[in-house]
Formats: sequence, C-alpha cells, structure tokens
Amino acid sequence: MTDQTLRQEVLTARRIVVKVGSSSLTTAAGGLDADRVDALVDALAKIHKQPGAPEIVLVSSGAIAAGLAPLGLERRPHDLARQQAAASVGQGLLVARYTASFARYGVRVGQVLLTAEDASRRAHYRNAYRTLDQLLAMGAMPIVNENDTVATAEIKFGDNDRLAALVAHLVRADLLILLSDVDGLYNGDPSKPGTSRIAEVSGPHDLDGIEIGSAGKAGVGTGGMVTKVEAARIATGAGIPVVLTAASHAADALAGRPTGTLFLRTGSRSADRLLWLEHASSPRGALQLDPGAVEAVVSGGKSLLPAGVTRVDGDFAAGDPVDLLGENGHIVARGLVNFDARELPRLLGRSTRELAQELGAAYEREVIHRDDLVILRG
Repeated sequence: MTDQTLRQEVLTARRIVVKVGSSSLTTAAGGLDADRVDALVDALAKIHKQPGAPEIVLVSSGAIAAGLAPLGLERRPHDLARQQAAASVGQGLLVARYTASFARYGVRVGQVLLTAEDASRRAHYRNAYRTLDQLLAMGAMPIVNENDTVATAEIKFGDNDRLAALVAHLVRADLLILLSDVDGLYNGDPSKPGTSRIAEVSGPHDLDGIEIGSAGKAGVGTGGMVTKVEAARIATGAGIPVVLTAASHAADALAGRPTGTLFLRTGSRSADRLLWLEHASSPRGALQLDPGAVEAVVSGGKSLLPAGVTRVDGDFAAGDPVDLLGENGHIVARGLVNFDARELPRLLGRSTRELAQELGAAYEREVIHRDDLVILRG
C-alpha cells in the first residue's frame, strides 16, 4: 500500500520542491563535489525535460561548504561573520557549478536567496512567490538558498530543511522531497544491526518511542535527522506530503519508485503567510493580553485591539512579529504589529474610537489584524 501511495503522490504532483543538503554535495574534505552535483542534476533535468513533467524548485545547501576550502577553512566556522564570508565566496561557486551542469540539458537556472524576514513581511512574501512562479513559468529551474551573507542570527531560518518546507508552502507545491546521506528514517541508528527503515509515517504518533539522531555526517551543514523530521512535520501539517531519501536515490523518488520514507499529509493548507509567521519569524517583542483579549484572539478569531493589551515588552517597529502572552506569560499567538513599541504604551486599555477622536483617524485600527495572526498551540 505504501509503494502505491508514494507513486500516486509523485505522479499526481504538478509542482515539487526538492531539497539537498551540504553533505550530499561535498567531498570528504568538505569541498564541492562536481560529480555529486552532476548526478543530482542528471536526475532533476531528465524529469524536467519530459513532456508534462512537474515543475521543480531546488532548495540547495552547500554555499558555506563550497566557500570553506577557498578561504583556507578546514571546517564550518562557529561564528556568524566567518560563515557569512564563506557563504559569500561559496554561493557563486555553487551556482556556477549548477549553471554549468544544467546547461548540459539546455536548462536555465535562477538563483533566489531568501531571509526569514522575506517570509514574514507581506510585500516580501508576495514578491518571492511571484519571482519563483515566473521562473517556473519561463521553464527555468529556481535554486533557492538562505541569504547567509545578510541574515543575522536573530532572523535566520536555522537550516535549509525548514526553509524547504516553507518554500514548498510558498510555491504551493504538491510534494516535498528531502534528499540526505541516509536513505530514509530508521527506527534506530542505521549503522547498527537490527534497525530497519520506516516506510511510512502517517502522523507524529508513528514516531513515539523512536530516538531520532541529530548529528549530520560531514560536519559541513547544520541539518540532521531531527531537522528533517521537523521539516516533514511542518510540510505535512500544511497538507504537503514528504519523501525522505538518499540523494543517490533522487531519480527513484522523482519517478515514484519505492524509496525512503513517505510522510503522509496530516493537515490542510493554511493561509499563505501564517505558516511562515509561525515557523520562520523571530519575535522582536511581546504584548501581554488581558483574559478577555486572549479569549477574543484565540477562540473568537478576532483582531487584537489596544483595549486588550496590558503591557509592552521589547523594542520593535511597526510590521515586526511579536508574541502575544496570556496568563503566566504563556505564548498564545504571534502576529505582525501595526505600531512601534514606543508608541503603544499610551494606547493601552483604550478603545479605538476614543483614540481616533483624540489622536486622529490613523489610530482607529487594530494593534494586530486577525489576518496577520497565527495561534500557537502547545
């Protein structure tokens, strides 16, 4: 049944996001491996060139790894400044390698670098979608990576597995394929005898009691099995099934042949930016709500008004993401605030009508509109 389900998901997908990690593109020494890149491109381009083939977006790690050797670095540095320097050098090398490799098939590539801020701001989000959608419409292969050279520690996605899940949601993909150096999810350490690959995961309960390792193999990336399972949770919760398999099995995954682990969808698609707001944004502050406001926002689906806010924490600007706090400081929601932190204190506890009469019509608006709110459960 699993093999049939996998084949059905792949063959009916009209748009697929494929993510490949650094360890699948680099040599044992950490440099970019041209043969590995070419092997991946062979699998992608052959599908891409078929009549009626699905559109493919590639999310590729490897920029920092590609920049290590040219800068004389033996391992991925821990400090952000040297990581960004390596990314600056490596991004050009990585895209040049992809460009040359795809050119063998007459396929153009387009580089798209994203930050978490692009994900949570409305105009940035729409522009990112339009760019990716237009590249696909023109027959190009978008290659997406985090913009490591400008992303700060506070606004980084953290790993490209999570970025891939969010890109899959952004481009309205029908399937996400995560390529790794392991051929799926195992019920234990795959290097030890007695462990076996899990063919299908229908929900989080299927993973109860399974210890999922966190370390990657090569020491050149940030992802491990934990980040891949988390990415699968994000994507399947948004209605996108996920295949996790080895990069060497990319052709099998794209053809719907039995391989890896299939994570079945567990939810349905949410509003475009809300998934990003929940999983990619870093709150710049927090607002304490009174019980009535918590009830209105969480249970009633209402916007947050000044009358329901009792305290402002942090230094944020209008448009920034902030957490909404309920009783005992528990985070109940996150949203994009319409006022600066310095402006909010004088508005607290007051009605929008009163504020409009005193300060002008510009103040007859919500602190956070319900369309810019996501409820955080758990």
